[in-house]
Amino acid sequence: MKGRKLDPYKLVEIVDSFNKARIAVIGDIIADKYIFSFAHRVSREAPVLILKYEGEEIKLGGAGNAINNVKALGAEVIPFGFVGKDSEGKAIKELMKKLNIDISGVLELSYRKTITKTRILAGSHHTVKQQVLRIDSEPEEEVKDEDILRLIEWLDRKVDLFDAVIISDYGYGTVNDTVRNYLQKLKEKIICVDSRYDLLKYKNVTACTPNEPETMEALGLKKLDNGNILEAGKRLLELTGNQAVLITRGKKGMALFTREGEIEFIDIYGTDQVADVTGAGDTVIAIFTTALAVGATFFEAAKLANYGGGISVTKMGAAIVSPIELKGAIENDLLKRKDKDL
Repeated sequence: MKGRKLDPYKLVEIVDSFNKARIAVIGDIIADKYIFSFAHRVSREAPVLILKYEGEEIKLGGAGNAINNVKALGAEVIPFGFVGKDSEGKAIKELMKKLNIDISGVLELSYRKTITKTRILAGSHHTVKQQVLRIDSEPEEEVKDEDILRLIEWLDRKVDLFDAVIISDYGYGTVNDTVRNYLQKLKEKIICVDSRYDLLKYKNVTACTPNEPETMEALGLKKLDNGNILEAGKRLLELTGNQAVLITRGKKGMALFTREGEIEFIDIYGTDQVADVTGAGDTVIAIFTTALAVGATFFEAAKLANYGGGISVTKMGAAIVSPIELKGAIENDLLKRKDKDL
């Protein structure tokens, strides 16, 4: 089904109740480091640009971006994950402290460095800076079993404090089989999954929010388009046993499938000319889960997440979306609809 309308005032009510939600986020916390530079000249040594350093900044990335987005929505967020005993790990914890986030579940590992993605941005004084290079610093060591058990102990200690769980699995080992088995026993909790590589390992949870490449990889598809998206969504529901699947499709919007047989195709909000897709999936799952936690239907939650994703990609880097921006998007959509009816 496509084009089904929702009461915009109900969507605003849902956004206004976000501050009642309590969301746990568990996953791979990443330090997103941005190095800003000025494109100075071409080197005489090799055909490469010489960049003049202008400054740098660390932001919350990966599961950290999902944490940041939940907090920006006005909900209470409780993070669980690992960082190294290094400058990047310290920066992550300081950023969370400044946001008044409880970091007792963010555990330091002395033997494993913080996952860090360094993006080098360059431009002139008259242009927007663009990403020219990314360097990933990934830990080679697996998280030890005793530290996984420590993480589960913290989860178990705080389990009564949250209504819903976001699993943000970027494939760096925070959410392994032991953690998955624990989380999937929390039947009374809303559990939403964003997993880059192991989507089919998450069975019988509330929902998953894969993008098109993740869906293709999980199902072994060579392509995913309007011709087979319907079959793909139904297949994911069947293989996971989840209550819902929300496939994010970039400029094609989103596709929602539920076990009750609901199928919704949601057009992209805003423009299909994006500035940066970094972290848009984190924004989507943060809004989707928070909406479900305050009583939204899957379609209402997906519609709000679609607004948020459309806003997020207009911003550079891993971005957050505020309740004010969401309500602005709802209002803009309503005005466009009224114009069409005139």
